[in-house]
Amino acid sequence: MQTQHRTNESRKRNSLLADESGLTLIELTIVIVILGILATFIAPRIMDAPQRARVSKARLEIGNLRTALDLYAVQVGDYPTTEQGLEALWQAPSPTPQNWSGPYIKTESFLDPWNNPYVYRYPGTHPGYDYDIYSRGKDGKVGGESFDADITNWQTGQANN
Repeated sequence: MQTQHRTNESRKRNSLLADESGLTLIELTIVIVILGILATFIAPRIMDAPQRARVSKARLEIGNLRTALDLYAVQVGDYPTTEQGLEALWQAPSPTPQNWSGPYIKTESFLDPWNNPYVYRYPGTHPGYDYDIYSRGKDGKVGGESFDADITNWQTGQANN
């Protein structure tokens, strides 16, 4: 009886060991490959997110500067000259225009999200635009592709006449 009891216990233990589920080496390899494939598609999107945010911020800031420049022009009668620059939106240029009632912006920051100064030119060099205002993008150079491309007021599709 005892021998039969031990044999039954031994069979139960062996059947439990045989029924235990786990990952084989092949299954584990497949899971790792799938995770690797997912990472190759998702990682570039995550890695580019900060640069896309900087481009969006530059577009927004250029839009805000355009609004301030237009308000300046309405009150003063003309846009600031290239020499006066965007600083004329923060403090009165010399000589002070008669109707200057600024500041026209909340902060004295004329740097793009990559810490390069925004470029301002009046009169503008693009047909349909009174002035040019742009960021030279991530690389700080004229032109470029992707995140190095210039972000401008004349490529937004909104003329400022």
